[in-house]
Amino acid sequence: MAKLYFYYSAMNAGKTTTLLQSAHNYLERGMRTLIYTPRLDDRFGEGIVASRIGLKAYGRIFEREEDLLARTRDDVAANGALHCVLVDEAQFLTKAQVWQLTEIVDALKIPVLTYGLRTDFRGELFEGSQYLMAWADSLTEIKTICHTGKKATMVVRVDEHGRAVTQGPQVEIGGNDRYVSVSRAEFKRIVAGDGRIELKQAELPLE
Repeated sequence: MAKLYFYYSAMNAGKTTTLLQSAHNYLERGMRTLIYTPRLDDRFGEGIVASRIGLKAYGRIFEREEDLLARTRDDVAANGALHCVLVDEAQFLTKAQVWQLTEIVDALKIPVLTYGLRTDFRGELFEGSQYLMAWADSLTEIKTICHTGKKATMVVRVDEHGRAVTQGPQVEIGGNDRYVSVSRAEFKRIVAGDGRIELKQAELPLE
């Protein structure tokens, strides 16, 4: 039975690694997959879904206004049976696109696996994550660790001086140089204090 899955976490928990492993598992069994990746995230090159440990695959770029249901139908018509749809950086989906993913599951009977952040640097839900939390059949947290040793559930955006940024646009693409995953308690301490985060390089998590 096809389902809509949402795997969420803070930064650097291994979301992309898990997506690529899932895609590989299907391919190993002779099954065809379709990976969607947002145009917003081009850190590793246009259309490339890459993990920090070196795994990568090519994905189909999607725009915010794109109809993912129609595009998936077209893919099936052109290329035959499709066994799984995977979405990287799913927090960048729109409400309409999350609904389209539910239709891929319910109407086309194709499982959809989505991977993304739950909240932004202000502790607020992304649009895509909000509706995946509401409509997905299965919600799974991929855990990572704060530099304090506690479970990291929040993300802090930092400037070039290592200070937390509390204002600005919700979307600003970056990696370890711009974002740090922290526990809720550490997030509150940083925001309420001077905003400085002291991290040793060895303590930076890897994806």
